[in-house]
Amino acid sequence: QVQLVESGGGLVQPGGSLRLSCAASASGSIFIFSIYALNWYRQTAGKQREFVARIAIGGSTNYADPVKGRFIISRDNAKNTVYLQMNSLKPDDTGVYYCNTGPAYTYWGQGTQVSVSS
Repeated sequence: QVQLVESGGGLVQPGGSLRLSCAASASGSIFIFSIYALNWYRQTAGKQREFVARIAIGGSTNYADPVKGRFIISRDNAKNTVYLQMNSLKPDDTGVYYCNTGPAYTYWGQGTQVSVSS
């Protein structure tokens, strides 16, 4: 059983920053964090879950157009953790943020709420 636990969400004013974390753990099985790409997705009001950012095994990254230049994804394989640094936040960034990884991208966290409002 693999668990992904997101944290770091909250309420922030427009223009502010947040850093999300997603920690992976396994019970009763072996999960080698370092061999999988890691994704962040978000679900905003009235929309389907959408891709935000990905970091590959070797560290290369790609981002959805709405967050390019503002968000930075990184990973710490020693801590089995992926991060999403979110800067210059906008109200449109409000939503629940999920991390995702594993074979066939099977594993999802429970999500962390990000609210951007004045």
